[in-house]
Amino acid sequence: MAEIKAEVEALIGPGTAEGVDFEAIETAARRQALGIACRALAQRLNADESDHVGPQLACGCGAAARYVGRHAKTITTALGEMTLSRAYYHCAGCQSGFFPRDRALGIVGASLSPAVTRMTGLVGAMVSFEEGQALLGELAGVRVNTKQVERVAEALGAEIAADEQRHVHPVIDSDIPPTLYLGMDGTGVPIRRQELVGRAGKQADGSAKTREVKLCTVWSAEGRAADGTPMRDEGSVTYSAAIESAAQRDVDEQPSAFAARVEREAKRRGFERAARQAVLGDGAPWIWNMADAYFPDAVQIVDRFHVKQHLSDVGKAIYGPTSELAMQWGRQRHDELDDGRLDALLQALRTHTATHDEARKCVDYVERNRDRMRYPEFRAQGLCTSTGVVEAGCKVAIGTRLKRAGMHWTVRGANAIIALRCCKLSGRFEDFWERRSVWVRAEVA
Repeated sequence: MAEIKAEVEALIGPGTAEGVDFEAIETAARRQALGIACRALAQRLNADESDHVGPQLACGCGAAARYVGRHAKTITTALGEMTLSRAYYHCAGCQSGFFPRDRALGIVGASLSPAVTRMTGLVGAMVSFEEGQALLGELAGVRVNTKQVERVAEALGAEIAADEQRHVHPVIDSDIPPTLYLGMDGTGVPIRRQELVGRAGKQADGSAKTREVKLCTVWSAEGRAADGTPMRDEGSVTYSAAIESAAQRDVDEQPSAFAARVEREAKRRGFERAARQAVLGDGAPWIWNMADAYFPDAVQIVDRFHVKQHLSDVGKAIYGPTSELAMQWGRQRHDELDDGRLDALLQALRTHTATHDEARKCVDYVERNRDRMRYPEFRAQGLCTSTGVVEAGCKVAIGTRLKRAGMHWTVRGANAIIALRCCKLSGRFEDFWERRSVWVRAEVA
């Protein structure tokens, strides 16, 4: 306290406090306080040599490791750079060594403390690695380089991806809303060229520039807008996603990677135990195949706005993209869709199937999904008919972080950041971090 007080007095000077650079004083006093805390903590830890438990200590290989001496290690902490002295044991049996204190403090093989590791992972989830490095320095006074942010964020993301498969703890029945919605969609992310060799894509030469991330979203919508439209409940949305396949053959004994992911997320949220379940999608056959296989009791709903977009595109193909007739034709089809007059809608489309392929494809689309377009019935039941939550998830969970200009990912790196980001946005990061701390303590024990 005396050191901090002296620093403040030196910064303000002998005069009054009027006209002082308050920001400079805040920053300097904070730096001084953190520095004092850092030194005090280091002195306390270094004075404790209880990590030296004798000339020998059992090694994980079963042999006895020999005490060699105390070695220093400098790590970056939330308080600043800290140098620790730790007992070192070496095992002649497996030719490896270890530091008991590093295990106890959770810094084995790490140059960052647990608090800085946590902060670094979080900024890596939310912004680019370069921006994360700058934010850590600006907001927390923590100096790490961009490559460290990348390595730590991807390592944590890989741990979260593994934890997501292990930890599927369902909610209790009383926490399950009366109606739950499950949506699925896909969105492409840019991947490094060497990982796309031989893959078919949408480029002019048939090559690919992206890989598809498949996203599962679960939410509730018990609230209502003024017009009675269901409103997404605050904090109810959770995400789970990865670059992985949803393809599955009838002879496969195990579900596809994405199907297994959807099952885990559904179980985690209690989807199949909800009194009413609905699966929403854009009409892609793989979505309905998965819904039929895993959620046979769920109502299936095609996103109404996707259908309207298809109809508008047909109108533009017939009358021209900027034609008033195209807009008028599209509005008429939209009204028919909203009113449930699908026979009239199909008749209007069939009038143009002989001359416009877009109309023929739209007829197939509507006929294939007709039972999923019973919008008057769905509205009367108070059900959502839009996948806006899913599309927002593709943008918020994936696009805003992984689809920025100049970004090109490895599949491994993309999946790690996707897992980290979904965990954070779904409100599960703190639970993961607590479990991670337990793992560390268990390894020490």
